[in-house]
Amino acid sequence: MPLNRHLSKGRDLARTAGDHASDMFAPLTVIGRGMRHHVAWAKSRWQATPKDRRGPTVFLVAAMLLGIYLLPHGLLFALVALMASAAWNGRSPKAPAGPPEPDIVDVKLTALYAALTPYLASPDDLSPLYHHEGGYKDVFGSWEFDAEGRLSRLELVYPAYFTDTEPAARARIEQVVQGKAGRAREYRFDWDEESNRLRIAALAPLPTDIAAQRFVTTPGEIVLGFTDEAGSARTIPVGQGGAVTQQPPVVWRTGPRSGEPHLLALGVTGYGTSSLIRSIALQALPHGDLVVIDGAGTGEHACLVNRPGVHTVETSLHGALAALEWVAQETERRLTALNAARHAGAAAPEDVTRPLWLLLDHPTELSELAHAEGRPDPQDLLELPLRHGRAARVTVVFADDIEARDRITPTVRATTRARVLLGPTGPEESYGTLGAPLDIVPAAHAPAGRGYARIGTGTPVRLQVPATVDPLDEEAPAQLREAVIALLPHRDTRTEAAAPVDVPPRPAGPPPVPVAEPVQQPQAVDLGKEHAPLRFRPLA
Repeated sequence: MPLNRHLSKGRDLARTAGDHASDMFAPLTVIGRGMRHHVAWAKSRWQATPKDRRGPTVFLVAAMLLGIYLLPHGLLFALVALMASAAWNGRSPKAPAGPPEPDIVDVKLTALYAALTPYLASPDDLSPLYHHEGGYKDVFGSWEFDAEGRLSRLELVYPAYFTDTEPAARARIEQVVQGKAGRAREYRFDWDEESNRLRIAALAPLPTDIAAQRFVTTPGEIVLGFTDEAGSARTIPVGQGGAVTQQPPVVWRTGPRSGEPHLLALGVTGYGTSSLIRSIALQALPHGDLVVIDGAGTGEHACLVNRPGVHTVETSLHGALAALEWVAQETERRLTALNAARHAGAAAPEDVTRPLWLLLDHPTELSELAHAEGRPDPQDLLELPLRHGRAARVTVVFADDIEARDRITPTVRATTRARVLLGPTGPEESYGTLGAPLDIVPAAHAPAGRGYARIGTGTPVRLQVPATVDPLDEEAPAQLREAVIALLPHRDTRTEAAAPVDVPPRPAGPPPVPVAEPVQQPQAVDLGKEHAPLRFRPLA
């Protein structure tokens, strides 16, 4: 007889014996299940009984058992009743266990793999990495999930024919990954083009509770905001939440030796371009002079009116044109004075070495108004300060809305190599503003002041602008308004008391010169015979 037939016959005999045994011991199984139910019921009742009532309960049970024992055939009747009760309670079999809960990691990675398949699969590939019958374990090398079950790190392999050098192709993959992993966070995408690998990492949110304050920097350094540890090579002490912490800053270096002397900041409406202008103004005032042009005319910079070092704050087209003409003339005068000092081998006068800051907020709105009235475009007057501002110690900060990017003149775009982008934007806006592909996908909802910065030819980094609110805005938190007021050069009776702030006083003029050597005083600025004297007026 073959071995298979012996094995088959043995399995049939074992199955028959098991069926007979289960039929024979079925009553005992039912009674045992019922007894377990009784024991569980008695245990639960005993635990629910208060401690002061457990003694009388034990006495009553003992008296009942004694009475049953004294009755004729009492033990037999009690045993039969117990067995019947146990058989009744144990008649229903144990409920089958429900299906196990699905693994959240398996579910999310499978969904991500299925979402990436249409973009990374090709019908001409004989051995595709991504196909509809494949699994994520074949292409996902490693992954990590946080305590809340959200994807925090992932490494995957993509086929060699994928166009990973095209920003549009990368953007499609990044959008799919962010949609499946969660749009509430930022993700950094590290494309390894040599080995066809993509590393994805979820980024921690940047601190938003850093208010305006004096930062530990040297003259000519401006703290645009703060970033993560990978975006800065140093840290500075800052006041945060009532304590002093070390935070990595995004520092923009200005001055005659700076490679990026001018700044272009674009942002989505409501994400803090005006706050960035105020933050830069407060940091520049102790060491320089300001000319502010508010193209939107909303009064965001009215707190700077009549402050020492602030030449003017203009909101009208007429005043903006006059101020820009003066800045152009001042730039030319500074260049002339500096060249004369170099030829004479003497030190340059203080009035030409003191930094001059030209801060423009939404100037494209003035450009549209000028075109409608047939007047010169204010942006055309920026050519001289932009091209020769580094030598003349003139720094231009140009801030506007992201939708006005096409209305910015080529001269402004070519000379402003320090860039800031605020608010969530798409890949095209990010590339057009920063001049380089952004390897970070913005979150769907970001706080005010969140964005990205790129200084020169460096790598774009994350940015969180310090909370620099308008002190005249009564809806702003009082603590943030007081922080801005404390940084202004002197007290303003419109917003604060008459007590002076501990700020170094500004020199009224050049230092005194010994009488023995008469020194010729510098001449006043001559704007030309065809120009009327420029008079700056405060914002009404």
